[in-house]
Amino acid sequence: MRATRTYLELTGRAGLLPKHSDRQDVRVDRIERCAASFWRSLYEEVGGPYYWVDRLPWSDAEISAYLSDPDISLWVLTVDGEVAGYFELRRSGEGSVEIAYFGLRPGFYGRGLGGHLLTVAAERAFDLGAHRVWLHTSTLDHPAALQNYLNRGFTPYRSEEYDITPI
Repeated sequence: MRATRTYLELTGRAGLLPKHSDRQDVRVDRIERCAASFWRSLYEEVGGPYYWVDRLPWSDAEISAYLSDPDISLWVLTVDGEVAGYFELRRSGEGSVEIAYFGLRPGFYGRGLGGHLLTVAAERAFDLGAHRVWLHTSTLDHPAALQNYLNRGFTPYRSEEYDITPI
């Protein structure tokens, strides 16, 4: 199977076109100490439909080591107390922050939550001191993913074709 990966960036907070939810029951909170089982469920539920497979073989020890890295932060979206999605930020030394993983759980699409969550992800990245926030998406991701990134002000700077071996 062939796919296209597109890299996008925001090169300053002023370029962010925010979209916030006006619902009172929507929260995004940083998870400081995350159980490996919870992290794994987020990764599998959010990424399962979109061929996220690279982290599936990780052991609990590998997950814990990853999450204990001070340059990694995990944020969870809840709606009325129910986990609806998450993102991970990865800070690098040159002043950029990657939105390394981002998405909603099935059942939460089409409610305007993706725009809100992406806005918060970019804001938190800039709060970490980023001069540049970047991410990548794929033609394997949710059909609305690329448009959400563009709507929030991210601009494409590179794309590449790659092959996926079906599981």
